[in-house]
Amino acid sequence: MEKYSAFSLVKHALSGHTQWPKSWRNAEPKPAYDVVIIGGGGQGLATAYYLAKKYGIRNVAVLEKGWLGGGNTGRNTTVVRSNYFYPESTRFFNHSLNLYEGLTHELNYNLMLSQMGILTLAHSRHEMDMLRRWATSIQVQGVDSELLSREQIGKEVPAINLSPDARYPIVGGFTQRRGGVARHDAVAWGYARSADHLGVDIIQNCEVLGIKLVNGSVKGVDTTKGFIATEKVGAAVAGHSSVIGAMVGLKLPIVSQTLQAMVSEPVKPLLHTVVLSPTVHCYVSQSDRGEMVIGGGADAYPSYGQRGNLPAFEDTLSATLELFPCLSRMKLMRQWGGIVDISPDSSPIISKTPVKGFYLNGGWGTGGFKAIPAGGDTFAYTIANDQAHELVEPFSLDRFAKGRLIDEGAAAGVAH
Repeated sequence: MEKYSAFSLVKHALSGHTQWPKSWRNAEPKPAYDVVIIGGGGQGLATAYYLAKKYGIRNVAVLEKGWLGGGNTGRNTTVVRSNYFYPESTRFFNHSLNLYEGLTHELNYNLMLSQMGILTLAHSRHEMDMLRRWATSIQVQGVDSELLSREQIGKEVPAINLSPDARYPIVGGFTQRRGGVARHDAVAWGYARSADHLGVDIIQNCEVLGIKLVNGSVKGVDTTKGFIATEKVGAAVAGHSSVIGAMVGLKLPIVSQTLQAMVSEPVKPLLHTVVLSPTVHCYVSQSDRGEMVIGGGADAYPSYGQRGNLPAFEDTLSATLELFPCLSRMKLMRQWGGIVDISPDSSPIISKTPVKGFYLNGGWGTGGFKAIPAGGDTFAYTIANDQAHELVEPFSLDRFAKGRLIDEGAAAGVAH
């Protein structure tokens, strides 16, 4: 990757930044590829990067119907963590967090990873008992967690509402201090630049219209830029997984719903960790610009909208003010929604499928961003070797038929 001296930085600045080299090529599709990845978000770009870097498969195209990171990768609350309950989930998400911790150096791109920690609250003795079991479970699995009393939470988060007269009084919680946030678009751009430098073609404004099958095997994709021949297609399209699945005759066990997020006007440093409450259904952090970043539960009905509805919006803000009454007079700057694909057990699907040459990366619900490095790593392995990586064997598509569910609805943190 190109390095810049102080002189070259000054030269580019004085020229109005018009001579900066492109971070990645604006590629046009070739007639054929060894692998085609549908979806130019974090999961798709990471998959292409690891295919090229780890397995030497560089004749790869990433097809994105819009712009890179314009889907859920750019429409989330940027939280990264690995405090899931079941061993299958903990191993996977901790692999992802481990990768995140070295990713800025590996990609030579500042992902602005801030390991400020994530605090999960309990509002009753029963809930505190469940959090104690949760924290103990992941400690046994080698993942950091620490129980906090009500008084300890007050010291770490002075702005939080600890009144005993609160509608949902706080009785304690637990924290994962290695958790935190990362810059969402930087993750996409870092993977895109590195994949491009390894020879991957990144093709934007290229919508997939259909997938060609011959005798049950993938032979190519029809796109708005013409037909592209390939015998391996990986779909990483988040909330549109069922749409792409239908192109090969798969009816996937997922529901697509809108998950909203919003940010306030900026203020001076107030919150130094991510705070999550499963009971009141919200999570809050403060960005490096001073904005309060707020998320909550998914909208109650299936939708492909990217705005969300007013009742869920109001519920999320009400929950936030229950925890932080001091924010009541702040103004909101903007609001958005992402389309999340939710599986029956709130766990992902990274898997081969009954269609030869068609591979699926989806079902993330609210967990797709934190899983980008591990999702890309294990999906690339699955595509390259035509068999599941050991970390994602439990997340195969056939688990729903076999009854091997991994119910992470509680560890998802908010209502689905």
